[in-house]
Amino acid sequence: MTNSSIKRAQILIHCVGLSLLLGVVMSCQKPHSDMLIIDNVQGYSFDDARQLFQFSALAIRGGRVVATGDGQLKQKYRGGKVLDGNGKTLLPGLIDGHGHVSWLGYTLLSIDVRGMPSAQIVVDAIGEYGRQNPSLNWLTGRGWNQVLWPGKAFPSAALLDAQIADRPVWLERIDGHAGWANSRAMELAGVNRDTTTPAGGEIIFNAAGEPSGVFVDNAMELVKRAIPAPNESDIQRALDAASDHLLSLGITSVHDAGVSSQEHKLYRQLADRGAMSVRIYGMYSSTETDLERVLALGHSDDPSDMYSLRSIKIYIDGALGSYGAAMLEPYSDRPDHSGLLLTGAEDMRRIFALAIDADFQIAIHAIGDFGNRTGLDEIQRAYATAGGRHLRHRIEHAQVVSLADIPRFKSLDVTPSMQPVHAVSDMNMAEDRVGPDRLKGAYAWRSFLDQDSRVVSGSDFPIELANVFHGIHAAVTRQNHDNLPEGGWIAEQAMSLEETMRSFSIDAAWAAHQENVLGGLTPGKWADFILIDRDIYNIAPQAIWQTEVLETWLAGERVYARDQ
Repeated sequence: MTNSSIKRAQILIHCVGLSLLLGVVMSCQKPHSDMLIIDNVQGYSFDDARQLFQFSALAIRGGRVVATGDGQLKQKYRGGKVLDGNGKTLLPGLIDGHGHVSWLGYTLLSIDVRGMPSAQIVVDAIGEYGRQNPSLNWLTGRGWNQVLWPGKAFPSAALLDAQIADRPVWLERIDGHAGWANSRAMELAGVNRDTTTPAGGEIIFNAAGEPSGVFVDNAMELVKRAIPAPNESDIQRALDAASDHLLSLGITSVHDAGVSSQEHKLYRQLADRGAMSVRIYGMYSSTETDLERVLALGHSDDPSDMYSLRSIKIYIDGALGSYGAAMLEPYSDRPDHSGLLLTGAEDMRRIFALAIDADFQIAIHAIGDFGNRTGLDEIQRAYATAGGRHLRHRIEHAQVVSLADIPRFKSLDVTPSMQPVHAVSDMNMAEDRVGPDRLKGAYAWRSFLDQDSRVVSGSDFPIELANVFHGIHAAVTRQNHDNLPEGGWIAEQAMSLEETMRSFSIDAAWAAHQENVLGGLTPGKWADFILIDRDIYNIAPQAIWQTEVLETWLAGERVYARDQ
């Protein structure tokens, strides 16, 4: 071999060696180049055993959690992008276990009269809203609450007529279980003194025997059927408005309690093309005419877990504020009335059989003690006839429960899905409605927890504000934002902060059959998390409601950042 040949061979060996060395270096770096490390945080989450743990760094790849740990994570995963959390508190994305997504969107896009202290102030606000929106054919809104008004009496159509008589007006009560119409709306709906009250509803008549303008529960449909149904564009606008709002509050997933046929179709299309902004676990409304077809198609989900439908919502009774909650005994402040049952036993059993056969969870709206007992009885009957104990059936609200029925939630494996902020909102009227004895089983979170039931928490937005930190504060303190009443309302039923955070995260995920992908920041789960402006585990509980969300992340992507 010539000297030049030897030299070329040496150069070739040297190049191969460099290439091999470079390959080794790149192979060490490449596995972590797509890694994101959130460092320098005060992190809290729950592990798969539902135990609270802390961390200061979070590693993410492909939208999922790889690991939690300390500052050594960025050394372990060299080559990844590192973001400094600046010592902020990091929590798993909040899961609202009971809300109404499109309804929230419509509320954000219409007039909200929540908290207004008199019927006249509401009417004046509607008048101004009408003047500002001359092109609207119907003036709609929600949020009125006669309990806050002098005299606490239901309003009348005449009040609205004095302000707006030429266009129909429809305002839903804050709980969504009563509506207030003007005369034009009733005229268009064909409602008059001869209209028959539907089963499960009540038309409030005035002294002259004419409809007063207030319709309760199933009677609301008499007017609502005259309102033009939302089209796909309307639903999209509502979803967009609601999604932006929820993300700004740190809510990354919602259990949507009553999805309509139109909403289901749109949500499915959006999720399939990667266009959903907030995760939705849907409870399909049992009143939809295509219920059997939807059940026959089976569970509906997608690889990104953005939209899942495997639950059916059944409505047993109404709400406490509008006297629609079904009670075992008459209302203390309305002794001739015991509430309303919205779904008959025959329909309920038909829906149960269909849902269980399709392997769908059943979520029952029940607020009164008779409503809750009815729901438990039907679940117990279904177990004996159709099975379905594994489906994690739920009772939504479980608001006023007979003390004898609370243990049945545990023995029947029924999840109480409750809304802590309701206790604070209702404390000004609940005892008036049901008296002190029945309050012993009302808003009884501690009684459920002490028997080892998993409590799932939500806000019931837009009936209440969607801010989860208001619910966390209510659960822990049983007080309003003025720290009243002193010591808390029925304080013995309060939850600890750790229990409350479980109910808005890992336990909410479990109640949606999603505990393997959501609810905590453990390896393999989606990297849904938030950064907040204070360490809620180390502040006075009375200050929790003031917490603000700085950033919201969904599947490892920042989807909201508060303006500085």
